Amino acid sequence: MKVLVINSGSSSIKFQLLNMEDESVLANGLVERIGEPAGRISCSLNPGVPDGTEISIEQEVKDHQCGMRLVVETLTDTNQGVVKKPDEIGAVGHRVVHGGEDFHMPTPIDENVVAAIKNNIPLAPLHNPANLDGIMVALDLFPAISQVAVFDTAYHQTIPDRAHMYALPYEMYENHKIRRYGFHGTSHKFVAGECASLMSKQLSECNLITIHLGNGCSMTAIENGQSIDTTLGMTPLEGLVMGTRCGDIDPAIPAFLYRNNGMSIDEIDEMLNKKSGLKGLCGMNDLRDIHHAVAGGDKRARLALDVQTYRNRKYIGAYMAVLGRVDGLVFTAGIGENDAYVRSESLSGLECLGINIDHMLNNQSIKKPTLVSEPQSRVQVWVIPTNEELAIARETINVLRAG
Repeated sequence: MKVLVINSGSSSIKFQLLNMEDESVLANGLVERIGEPAGRISCSLNPGVPDGTEISIEQEVKDHQCGMRLVVETLTDTNQGVVKKPDEIGAVGHRVVHGGEDFHMPTPIDENVVAAIKNNIPLAPLHNPANLDGIMVALDLFPAISQVAVFDTAYHQTIPDRAHMYALPYEMYENHKIRRYGFHGTSHKFVAGECASLMSKQLSECNLITIHLGNGCSMTAIENGQSIDTTLGMTPLEGLVMGTRCGDIDPAIPAFLYRNNGMSIDEIDEMLNKKSGLKGLCGMNDLRDIHHAVAGGDKRARLALDVQTYRNRKYIGAYMAVLGRVDGLVFTAGIGENDAYVRSESLSGLECLGINIDHMLNNQSIKKPTLVSEPQSRVQVWVIPTNEELAIARETINVLRAG
């Protein structure tokens, strides 16, 4: 079966078509700048093979309907498309950021699911509407094809009350569903499964800490294969230091800024989400630029790195206390997979907890799952590339088989 994976953003559509017989990628691409005068689609057809084709087209893409039609036209192009007609696609899997408390697992899409995603828009006002746009357009373009919603929050629905509840008046939870939900669940679940396999264990036998470090960052404590705590909260703002998001701060700071600095709630929200984190500390959120600046003696760039890696180390220690026994740590996503310095500094001084990193292994270029801890390390340290598109495609197939 061929599965089309859709990740629809507010002004973009990321897509990938996979042949699930061998999990090979038939096509992947991005439609961007939707709704702007100069839109663009870039696509790799049969990537990784000698006769693969790269496509880049610049044209206006008025809305998501036009964007999805452009995706279908590219995939089914007579001369170079990877399928002859849309009905060769067996299923469509959609990434949806927030499922609230409604969804504990991937779910076939029907009217009730669409309504529930709409109801959860207040919990993810920037993401769920865009995800829903992609779903509605795909339902229109592929009316006879099974479609599945895969939720970022679903994997974290096993987190116990003691970890997901905030110490606020209980009616805040009862009336507004204010609690920890967590995100990046598809990535955390995928690399946890890969790690268990690499350690020749069942996931249900493993205690792991998975560390997703990209522009957005999160860490998850996994006990016997299930998420029992995670750093992101009701929104993707809490926890680790991120590219432009602050992570943990004193919750009284927004009120202080409102009362004493004349900032509006919207201005504060924008600052915490888009102008903080690494960017707030040093003016840059790309680690490559930050490392270059550190090499040139930039003290604020050094501070940004120190703050981020200290926060990572702090949470690793906390989650080791939560789990008691830890079999493995997994670094993943853009920074986690590619930044040896961040990995090393995040684990610095943790030898007393049974974590011994092999710096020679850690410093090599890593393109596939790699063990970077020393043989005597009580806790194995892995770098495992995440593959959320493959994870969504697998979940989609599993849902359809179960149904």
